[in-house]
Amino acid sequence: MKVLLVNGSGHLKGCTYTALKEVARELEKENIETEIFQLGNKPIAGCIGCMSCMKTGKCFRDDVVNEFLEKAKEADGFVYGSPVHYAGASGMLTSFLDRVHYSGKGIFLYKPGASVVSCRRGGASAAFDQINKYFTISCMPIVSSQYWNSVHGNTPEEVVQDLEGMQTMRTLGRNMAWMLKCIEAGKKAGIGYPEMEERIATNFIR
Repeated sequence: MKVLLVNGSGHLKGCTYTALKEVARELEKENIETEIFQLGNKPIAGCIGCMSCMKTGKCFRDDVVNEFLEKAKEADGFVYGSPVHYAGASGMLTSFLDRVHYSGKGIFLYKPGASVVSCRRGGASAAFDQINKYFTISCMPIVSSQYWNSVHGNTPEEVVQDLEGMQTMRTLGRNMAWMLKCIEAGKKAGIGYPEMEERIATNFIR
């Protein structure tokens, strides 16, 4: 089993990375492979609603979105991490996830997801809620922890001093491992995924 962890910060090994790395350590202790997918510091364009991905299965912009979608096909779970910018997820991660979850809808069905946010002081719960909405619109079980998945600090060194935050990350890693193993055990016991109805789209303007 493998979990992809997305670093939605432009800082390669900053506060968000520090939190994700703590989650990854616990997953690896449970013999689950991990990979931290770095968005980097180059601009990521937002979705323009052209719907070309509905025909091709990938975004027409050949960038990190399509690279991630290829990896996501083989992954069993996901953790999306972001610094808090103006009480929300980073613009980089938001643009990335808009395109990822629009062009790769079927890839994420019933795969567990979790969000992690890093803030200096405030806005963590709002950013946390924002990221979780990508899971709930994609039929993905959300993995929780002992508290909302956030760490506090202005530097990686300060994040490590947030003892409760780091413990929350470790609990999240163990909970993710437990859920993945439960899903795997269910498959072996012959329990399939829920049957999907044909989608009904109701528009409010007639």
